[in-house]
Amino acid sequence: MAGLVEGTVALVTGGSSGIGRASALEFAKEGAKVVVADVDVEGGEKTVHMITEASGEAIFVETDVSKAPDVEAMVSKAMETYAQLDYAHNNAGVEGIREVPPAPIADCTEENWDYTININLKGIWLCMKYEIPRMVTRGGGAIVNTSSVLGLVGGQLEPAYVASKHGVVGLTRAAALEYAQSGIRVNAVCPGFIRTPSADRLIGHLRRDNPQIDEQIDELHPLGRIGAPEEVARVVVWLCSSSASFVTGHAMAVDGGFAAQ
Repeated sequence: MAGLVEGTVALVTGGSSGIGRASALEFAKEGAKVVVADVDVEGGEKTVHMITEASGEAIFVETDVSKAPDVEAMVSKAMETYAQLDYAHNNAGVEGIREVPPAPIADCTEENWDYTININLKGIWLCMKYEIPRMVTRGGGAIVNTSSVLGLVGGQLEPAYVASKHGVVGLTRAAALEYAQSGIRVNAVCPGFIRTPSADRLIGHLRRDNPQIDEQIDELHPLGRIGAPEEVARVVVWLCSSSASFVTGHAMAVDGGFAAQ
């Protein structure tokens, strides 16, 4: 039985771990050849190894999504290797500078603001800037950008992150409108807390001042737990597939009910 995206090529940024790795593995499982991109070479190559070990096909491209030459080279490498680009999951993102603890707006440093916006928002714009022309030439495609539940609702102590993820939702909707007639669908996923290295770092920061933070975060989700990367990955691949052929411009919460409250 053919997979959801059999015979296609998918590009996944932030593919070295977490949601990005799960997405790359899910695309491969459903029949796509996968281009895995990340600044983390070791992690990205491990993702490729996991795919090829399972009889899939994938390559790794070292990429800093905040730098236009890197992003252009990433897309060019995908085309050189596979001669097409059907889907993209623009997922690379950060919660902020790793060593900087969560802080309110007045205490957010300019360095942390620029770093977060450059990767989370500028990075997605750059990815679409270079992906979309390839898809237009091919006659269509689908893009999923990773936002966050904090791109749908407000949040405290992460002003740059919250601003960037709201920006991703707006940018996704703008792209969906601009390229609908070109056969390109553009959607976003908005995960709640997902068990990823990024979330673990944030929770670790918060745990220093609040030993009950893990239980409190579970309680934020009506399903009573945080999510797994694979639960987001399955939504990403579905949104790219023909099963979602009438879905575009949508910011889909994958959040255990967080935003419904």
